[in-house]
Formats: sequence, structure tokens, C-alpha cells
Amino acid sequence: MSDLETRPEEALCESSGRPGPRADFFPAREVPLGGVRGVTVHRSLPQRDLPTVGAWCFLDHFGSGSPANPEGHDIEPHPHIGLQTVTWPLDGRIRHRDSVGSDVEIWPGQLNLMTSGRGIAHSEYRVPGHTSGHGLQLWIALPGDKVAVAPHFEQHRDLPEFELPGVRGTVLIGALGGVTSPAMAYTPIVGADLRVDAGTDTALPVDPAFEHAVLVIEGALRVEDTEVAPGSLFYLGSDRTEIRLHDTAGAHVLLIGGEPFGEDLVMWWNFVARSHDEIEAARNDWESRDLDRFPDIAGHPPEQRIPAPPLPGLHLKPRKRRIPQP
Repeated sequence: MSDLETRPEEALCESSGRPGPRADFFPAREVPLGGVRGVTVHRSLPQRDLPTVGAWCFLDHFGSGSPANPEGHDIEPHPHIGLQTVTWPLDGRIRHRDSVGSDVEIWPGQLNLMTSGRGIAHSEYRVPGHTSGHGLQLWIALPGDKVAVAPHFEQHRDLPEFELPGVRGTVLIGALGGVTSPAMAYTPIVGADLRVDAGTDTALPVDPAFEHAVLVIEGALRVEDTEVAPGSLFYLGSDRTEIRLHDTAGAHVLLIGGEPFGEDLVMWWNFVARSHDEIEAARNDWESRDLDRFPDIAGHPPEQRIPAPPLPGLHLKPRKRRIPQP
């Protein structure tokens, strides 16, 4: 998915240390994408005070469409640098094509993982006869020694699952519940889809070196001692050996986590970089159709692409995360 905002705000992220255990809410903001015929997504990351959770730097919950376009939306070819895109559909079907030659359909329960390296382009279209559904789109920042890795794409149709009393989990990336995803990770990280049964009272073992956050997709439950409803990212910090899930009528939950990301980042539009100059160079390469960096996508005419928005009239610099004090 692309960030289709015509005036994207820069997300300027300074490296962070381990925050210790926390209990902070970060409400998602509504972001309209694609104009009148587009969709509205609920964006949980980045936040002004919490730009990353581990290497996770972007999280959208997207829906099926607008009243003018109920079957959903098509995302034309657009570029990425410095990140991995994680697409996790919850219903519907999506066709993914990219500049490394991938052309696949993705169904619910399957994972698309695209690693951009220094440059990749892709599109996401509705499958005829199906809505594009709703689901989650996340980005993972690549560490500095991997930003120039060769771009590549993975699709995982069979992901590992685990069970705890009252909880069924699917591990998208990383390890949890004694199982490990085959998806390629470049930093210590975890992402998991959890189904929590009504009446559950259980403890989910987690890595204390990771910071974690929870997004309730549907339902409601108590996480530790806090009621968590859909619409807010609940940030738990680090130094926890377990996360207690209880007092629920049933819930569908996303858990993300990872070692705090120890590098400064500058995020703008579809780019994750370390400096303004890197962002500007990537934008210029996309606009000038530099085919060495951003090859054309088979099946799309060269003019079928999303133009880059203008850069803001300021020099982008990292800034420090500001987590509210407890």
C-alpha cells in the first residue's frame, strides 16, 4: 500500500533506548486516501510521540472502500525505499505486482512481505469479482547495514500457529509462543495475530528486551490492568516477561514488538531514510523514472504511476520520541 496523502507529514524519529514497562494509549488518526473514490484508513503508527515500536514504523488498518466505491480501491504503482512492507488481509483478495517480477494474489491468512532495499515499486489491485477487503498494512524499517539489500518479495501461505489457554496465535514475523515465522527479519522483531476467547485469563510470554504494543482489531479486553477497545494502540514498553490478557468477551488482536530501534530515521511519503538528502534523491529518482532504481512493473504502462508529492519547505531532521511520563 502507498501513503496517498497529498501533503504527507514528515515523521522524524530519533533512536531510542529501552523505555521500561509502560501503559500508554495512542489513538489512531483517520487518514483519507485516494480522494473521493478512495478509502479512509486508521493510522496507529507513526505517532508524534511514538514514531516506532521496535523497527515497526507504520501501521494502517484499511477498510473496503467508500460509499462511492464500495468494492474497495486500487493502488497504482508507487515506490518504496528503506523498509519492508507487511500486508495482512483480514478479508477480500488483493493482487500484488512489483518491479522484481512478482505477480500474486493474497488471501486472508496469508502474508505478503516486500523488502525494498534501496528501491522497489509495486501496485495493489482488487481481484475481479472480489472486494479488496480490509486488513493491516505495516512497515518495518531496515537497519542501516541492510538499506541497500537487493529488493525482494516473499509470500507465506502457511504461517506457524500456537495455542495458550483461551488464545490462538498466528506468528507473522519473528518468534512467539514457541514457534517461529519463516518470514525474513533484519532486526529482532515480532508480529502476531491473536484470537482471544471470551472469559480468557492468560499470560502471553514475551521477550523482556522487546518493547511491545497491542492493537485491538475487533472486540475488547483487558491488557494487564487496562481496558483496551478498538481504535487505539496500547503501548506496553519493555522489560516485561509476559503480557496478561483477561476479562474479555472475545477479541481479535495484533501484537507488535521488537528491540528499540537504535538509529535515527526520517520518514516521508513512502520512504524511510536517515536524512533529508536521501529522501530528496529517492523522490527525484522516482519522478525522473530512474529505471535502475525503480524498474517498471510488468502489466502497467509507464505513465500509470502515482506521482510523488512536493517536498515540504524545510530540511527534514530526526527528532526525539516523547513518550508521556506515567
